[in-house]
Amino acid sequence: MYKRLTAVLFPIAALMLIGALVWGYQENQEKNAILIKAENQYQRAFHDLSYHVEQLHGEIGNTLAVNSASNAMHRKGLVNVWRLTSEAQNEINQLPLTLLPFNKAEDFLSRISNFSYQASMRNLDKEPLTKEEMKNLKTLYTNSADISKMLQGVQSKVIGKNLRWMDVETAMATDENMEDNTIIDGFKTVDKKVGEYPELNWGPSVASIYDKRSVKMLGGNPVSSDVIKQKAAKFADAGSHASIQVTENGKGTEWASYTANVKAPNLKAPLSMDFTRKGGRLISFTDHREIGQKKVNMDQAMIQADQFLKNKGYPDMTAVTADQYENMGNFTYVRKQDGVYIYPDKMTVRVGLDDGNVTGFQASDFIYEESKKHTITKPKLTLSEVRRKLNPEFKETYNRLALIEDDLSQESLCYEFGGNINGSKYRIYLSTEDGTEKAVEEIRTSGK
Repeated sequence: MYKRLTAVLFPIAALMLIGALVWGYQENQEKNAILIKAENQYQRAFHDLSYHVEQLHGEIGNTLAVNSASNAMHRKGLVNVWRLTSEAQNEINQLPLTLLPFNKAEDFLSRISNFSYQASMRNLDKEPLTKEEMKNLKTLYTNSADISKMLQGVQSKVIGKNLRWMDVETAMATDENMEDNTIIDGFKTVDKKVGEYPELNWGPSVASIYDKRSVKMLGGNPVSSDVIKQKAAKFADAGSHASIQVTENGKGTEWASYTANVKAPNLKAPLSMDFTRKGGRLISFTDHREIGQKKVNMDQAMIQADQFLKNKGYPDMTAVTADQYENMGNFTYVRKQDGVYIYPDKMTVRVGLDDGNVTGFQASDFIYEESKKHTITKPKLTLSEVRRKLNPEFKETYNRLALIEDDLSQESLCYEFGGNINGSKYRIYLSTEDGTEKAVEEIRTSGK
């Protein structure tokens, strides 16, 4: 009996063992294939990074080599500098550097990219490169040579010692020390060197991109949690029996704020509101009730949103976009000043299409931009003069004056034209100064 059972089970066990070995072998092969693929991608990104930084150095040199009046060559060179820095940034993002300090070098490349892009996009015949900008290019030429040389040094050691990026990733993820820290030390050296470079005067357009919003930009004095509790109760019309809990966020940082959670018998669901600590300005508001089936159309919802803003102390806001997402209506409002739509001063209002009541409000852009002084000049060109610069096939449905921020992060007074072309709806913003296109925006509708 035992022999018969053994005779039956032994082949089965042997087959299972062989199957397990085959499965384990296949799994190991697949794992190795994935690791090899990842290693190859890291190696390619690293070598491409070294190559493009070297090319970047050469392209800056080419731009400096031509005559100072060669605006066409300056534009071509700057476009190539922008392309190469974009390539380098992309390759950095493909490397396992999230745990390795390399932010100074990334920021340096980002500023070169924005500087070269914005300089190349302007009319260099009317606004040629300034002495300060040429001085910047000379400095960047020297700095990029240093960075290129250091990266090439790391590259030579990686090739000579057959170093693997997968070992770097594992070491950084587990805080283990590698036997050879060439790659990690090399990138740390590059980042440290870049951090020692003196800050360049990139100009206001580039500097504005890196301006950080903070409570320091706001007017008013810091307020207490008790003041926030009063503001939250008033905004929510919660009544005397409301339960309001206030939490302070980011204490001692650039983003100090309060969050107020409101519960009351007259409310269908809890409300939450965020306020700035400085000045006690309302940043956002959310009604956490469930939204039922749609019974209200978008026109009715906009009327409710308009009334909501007027009741809450925002009387000069005008809706410029309306989008429907399932049973919710989202409206973007901007401030209107002297007949001009001030797009930087915008806020959004969310309305439930079940009963038309407002369920959300976001005003962070409005709060931080409102503190700025917007200069509105008289248009140099008339509406009819600028209209001639539109595509002849563009079917205009409306026009208005609008103040926007262009690609250079500079405010620009424009004629805004809404209309249709090629079966789609667009907003086109043309400068009131010279009629050039400052922005083009497709209007996409969601829902019905």
